[in-house]
Amino acid sequence: MIKLGEVQSLKIKRFTSVGAYLGLDEVEQEVLLPKKQIPEDSNIGDYVEVMVYNDSRDRIIATTNRSKAQVGQLAHLMLVSQTKIGSFLDWGLEKDLFLPFSETVGSIDKGKEYLVGIYIDKSNRICATMKIKDMLRTDSPYKENDKAKGTIYSINRDIGAFVAVDDKYDGLIPKKELLGAYDVGDTIEVRISNVKEDGRLDLSLRDRSHIQIDKDGEVIISKLKESSGFLPINDYSPPELIRKELKMSKSGFKKAVGRLYKEGLIIIEKKGIRLKQ
Repeated sequence: MIKLGEVQSLKIKRFTSVGAYLGLDEVEQEVLLPKKQIPEDSNIGDYVEVMVYNDSRDRIIATTNRSKAQVGQLAHLMLVSQTKIGSFLDWGLEKDLFLPFSETVGSIDKGKEYLVGIYIDKSNRICATMKIKDMLRTDSPYKENDKAKGTIYSINRDIGAFVAVDDKYDGLIPKKELLGAYDVGDTIEVRISNVKEDGRLDLSLRDRSHIQIDKDGEVIISKLKESSGFLPINDYSPPELIRKELKMSKSGFKKAVGRLYKEGLIIIEKKGIRLKQ
């Protein structure tokens, strides 16, 4: 059977004025390879490696060009146009890849790359989807505290950010760990904080606690220097204020302040903290 959306080796069965019709011995189905793409000195019976996809009229056609991904695979593709029915992505072939509105996650912008999966819809057309969770694997080689890179593929403000680690494995940055502003499509560095029994990964944007205290401390000292040596933030400040001003959690702030105080670098006052002269 000729497989839509995949690279495969097909036999030249016959030539016409518009090209060569390719197929397999065991099936009657044929697909056209346009004349300009027929390899030189080709003969009936020769095999040609082609990608089979839908042309601009949604007819199945063969090409010797290569797409950036095949059906069942994931790839970072650039959004090149938007219409009333969906968007189109550059996947390396003459006809751009259709991304339906129903398969879009969040707000997307022309000129930006997004991680998408390739699938065949009910109308037998090759399409893209940003809803890739079911295409991600749970057999990663990672262990707790390993570092990795990933792509944010979905954000739920009540749960956290869902990440495709290495663009292959399913992971989650819990809401409490999601410090800063992030969007779908962002590529980030993460630490594996936990490997669940089902193989999915819990992730953190922060280093292990004893390392992060040093980094948080550096942020606080830098902010103090920028603010003439005083910050009106203390243990009683709301978490939202700390997150806004310092891009860290309240617990991280308290731990870092405690260490800076013990090291004699800051003075803790009623209305905030002061850099020790």
